[in-house]
Amino acid sequence: MSPASTFERAGKVRDLYRLDENRLLLVASDRISAFDVVLPTPIPDKGRVLTGLSRFWFRETAAIVANHLLGTDPGSIGTTGGLGLDAGDLRGRVMICRRASVLPFECIVRGYLAGSGWKDYLASGRVCGIELPAGLRESDRLPEPLFTPSTKAEQGVHDQNVSFDVVVAEIGDELAERVRTAARELYRYGSTVAERAGILLADTKFEFGLDRDSGDLLLIDEVLTPDSSRFWDAASYAPGGPQASYDKQYVRDWLERRAWDRTAPGPELPLEVVAGTRERYVTAFERITGARFQRYLREDVIAP
Repeated sequence: MSPASTFERAGKVRDLYRLDENRLLLVASDRISAFDVVLPTPIPDKGRVLTGLSRFWFRETAAIVANHLLGTDPGSIGTTGGLGLDAGDLRGRVMICRRASVLPFECIVRGYLAGSGWKDYLASGRVCGIELPAGLRESDRLPEPLFTPSTKAEQGVHDQNVSFDVVVAEIGDELAERVRTAARELYRYGSTVAERAGILLADTKFEFGLDRDSGDLLLIDEVLTPDSSRFWDAASYAPGGPQASYDKQYVRDWLERRAWDRTAPGPELPLEVVAGTRERYVTAFERITGARFQRYLREDVIAP
């Protein structure tokens, strides 16, 4: 059966295909979104950065929580012509994953005061309802990582922050605690690995599901990528304002200087913003994994 005949849906970045009753094919495109809008300008090789980093982190964090990744070889799924891409185009972009019952929350962990958390703190002294000490500055390290879940909204609709009590009411106390514990452990481990590479993990988003057979908790989607995380340069870190980063903030900053109402399709990105974004994503890949991105492009391996 051709994967094209089993197309399920297109997300902001990934296209999903049903391989069989138990497996999905995730193909990471070069699309980039900001403020819940998919922008019209792709970032070359962005999908490969996201896939390569997710593969690295799924392997690194398997002892913390199981995940949905089964394989990455496009040749193992038979014909790919129906996808509109040849095997060379797919290489480095695909993950073959077990199906999971997706939990209806995005699990955000914040280690530093930034983004919407900083705006929330300025207005209320809290972040997502969690009270914090007075006198914190933008980009300060938080006393402890905060678990701040949000809803999983449809494309083009803003996610809404919710309290942990809302998560408990939706999925039950025991599962909610498992998710919160796993998210915090993943953040702490990711922070340690990233900091050794000279990168501060300011915050990140995880998604979880349940194995359809065993009910085990699974880490799904993408993990600790420049799309799902704020990666700051540790060498230039200086609390009290925004930080130099290796993530989507470069695009967000450019957009915030434009006269745009944050509705689709969004403005075209100029060449220098495209190149600057690609450079930041590739830098994150290479520093965190210790691998050469050019070798990943050529050989589909994560190695020096």
